[in-house]
Amino acid sequence: MHEMNSPVLRDIVLVGGGHSHVMVLRMFAMRPLPGVRLTLICTDTDTPYSGMLPGYIAGHYGFDEVHIDLRRLAEFAGARYFRDEVTGIDRAARKVICRQRPPVSYDALSINIGSTPQLGGVPGAAEHVVPVKPIRRFNERWLALFERVRNHAGNTTIAVVGAGAGGVELTLAMQHRLRNELIQLGRDPNELRFHLFSAEAQILPTHNARVRRAFAGVLAERGVVVHCNAEVSRVDAGRLQTQSGEMLEADEIVWVTQAGGAPWLADTGLALDQSGFIRVSDTLQSETDPLIFAAGDCAAMRGHDLEKAGVFAVRQGRPLAENLRSSITGQPLLRYRPQSRWLALISTGDRHAIASRGALYARGDWIWRWKDWIDRRFMRKFTELAPMAATAPANDAVPLAAEEQAQAISAVAMRCGGCGAKVGATVLSRALASVHPIERDDVLIGLHAPDDAAVMRVPPGKAMVHSVDFFRAFIDDPWVFGRIAANHALGDIFAMGAEAQSATAIATVPPGLESQVEDTVFQMMAGAVAVLNDAGCALVGGHTGEGSELALGFAINGLIDENLAGVLTKGGMRPGDVLILTKPIGTGTLFAAHKLLKARGRWIDAALESMQLSNRAAMPCLTAHGATACTDLTGFGLLGHLVEMTRPSGVDAELDLNALPLLAGAAECVAAGVLSSLQPANLRLRRALANQEEAAGHPNYALLFDPQTAGGLLASVPADRVDACLAALHAAGYPHAARIGRVLAQGARIEPIRLIV
Repeated sequence: MHEMNSPVLRDIVLVGGGHSHVMVLRMFAMRPLPGVRLTLICTDTDTPYSGMLPGYIAGHYGFDEVHIDLRRLAEFAGARYFRDEVTGIDRAARKVICRQRPPVSYDALSINIGSTPQLGGVPGAAEHVVPVKPIRRFNERWLALFERVRNHAGNTTIAVVGAGAGGVELTLAMQHRLRNELIQLGRDPNELRFHLFSAEAQILPTHNARVRRAFAGVLAERGVVVHCNAEVSRVDAGRLQTQSGEMLEADEIVWVTQAGGAPWLADTGLALDQSGFIRVSDTLQSETDPLIFAAGDCAAMRGHDLEKAGVFAVRQGRPLAENLRSSITGQPLLRYRPQSRWLALISTGDRHAIASRGALYARGDWIWRWKDWIDRRFMRKFTELAPMAATAPANDAVPLAAEEQAQAISAVAMRCGGCGAKVGATVLSRALASVHPIERDDVLIGLHAPDDAAVMRVPPGKAMVHSVDFFRAFIDDPWVFGRIAANHALGDIFAMGAEAQSATAIATVPPGLESQVEDTVFQMMAGAVAVLNDAGCALVGGHTGEGSELALGFAINGLIDENLAGVLTKGGMRPGDVLILTKPIGTGTLFAAHKLLKARGRWIDAALESMQLSNRAAMPCLTAHGATACTDLTGFGLLGHLVEMTRPSGVDAELDLNALPLLAGAAECVAAGVLSSLQPANLRLRRALANQEEAAGHPNYALLFDPQTAGGLLASVPADRVDACLAALHAAGYPHAARIGRVLAQGARIEPIRLIV
């Protein structure tokens, strides 16, 4: 979670993780704009660099060598990263509409989402082809195609539709990789047959004749059949047809042509060209709305018929960053002037490439090595993220209206303490107006009939269960943070087998303009209330105040039978029971690494998904299979919470370090020496280990002490029912649930825990 040194005055939102936006993020990292908050919204954390993608397909590069980690880059840039799909824009309200989360407010908006396959004009194409666009999602499609070819018995025919530079390069890359794969499998590489279809009279129509002849020779030499003047008019399962009536039976059909704008752009009211791309001026502003910018393949620049090539998206990054900054500060905007000719280095599948620029032509292995050097140098800008000293020039000032100036002065002035630190009632009421807690019959006075306190009815035969949790934000997405905070607080209630009844919130929000504070509160509480509602828990009140960091907690009330029937405590473990853990561990080390830019974004994505997985559905699986004791894993880590169970139960336990379910990347972070700040305090519990010296060298040892946020349930289950219990947990949505040890009779040793290494 980033601490803003100045209050948030304006929001710049970036939609999409294309080449232009990664340049914007890097430039804002080098020179941040005080008072301006940057937010990136993207569906995929790993975005491919198009220049290296053919090399990846050909097998010359690994996945991480050709993908930019957007979450890590955003953290480096001090930007918020929201992983979601954008589905529209409310221009009147200046909000970006997302598929899962609440709308995101903007003062300036930039769109860099690439292009989308336009398959509707060719009957059957949408159902039967593998589209290359959008490029950010091609990897999953390529891997699926790769596996289908590997497992396909006999000959395989692959048709590639589109013979521009992208289609030719992709054809040769796929052929190179798949032939090598068949050789390694001991199969005949000549089982592969490639066909390339061009709607034009020639391949590579935008390149000079020498380049076209060179690639025609390479394709012929490699046995690729080229079909010119062959526009595909229909696709059926395993077959395509051209307008001239030519038919081809094909096992795989790859589509590298006819891309257009994303369908949701049509509903924005922005001016679009005939292909659905956003029409922009030479300042990269939409012709319709000066607050909205667009770059890369999704933009159509007035007066320039630019090829959809990554070189333009990269070159647009710098003027886009400056113009976003200038649009906020009221400075004149730069004009982007695209080059009339550009250098294209097109590979031939192997480590050989051809250079093309205007009438220029050259080829050789040295061209590939040159291209490799250029590409790797470009990628280092986004992978070698050393801290930068950043200062904004004095003329970078955010212009404010008079009322906003007064709010800004108030936000940076010395803040009041006590009740003077509360968030204003108007801001709070507006923020919560769109948050809809569930209604329960036993809530007599709650959030929407506010009084000095909430009033609840305790049903006959029920007893109350109380718990409270509170912590500061560790990510910059308030909606996801709200969901995790609520999930974490509910964990204690579920661990005892209780029903959640009501929640009272306590939150701190960094100061800023009223609109920004209101939006933060709304985003955070919308996420939290969604989780509370799913749990049947009514939000009935709370308190919100100002603080230097965003933080949130809940006091949860729950209900159990007053005779304690069905209640699980920590002290019920019995010798012979098996220990089950429902969710993987490693959140502490992962988020410590994230702050140090040492964690991969996809590791953090997976951790956040796990932390948002409620324990509610796990408890019925445990109780139905005779669980004898249970607790939820939080700050004390696995060992700390296990000790809390063994002591009151009067038992010992054995943990299998090899069986621990781990979050992706947790082992790598620990191996790199990255540990949570709470780890040293938890490490004191190693005195509970009977064989710590023997186990200390195990790679999973440190994770025993790793503090968890919204962790899973640790339970003891009778040995004869553990297999059925795990099967039920897996079916209920806990795929990582595992047996991790067993309960032993109490021995004579002081140390109750033994580790299997």
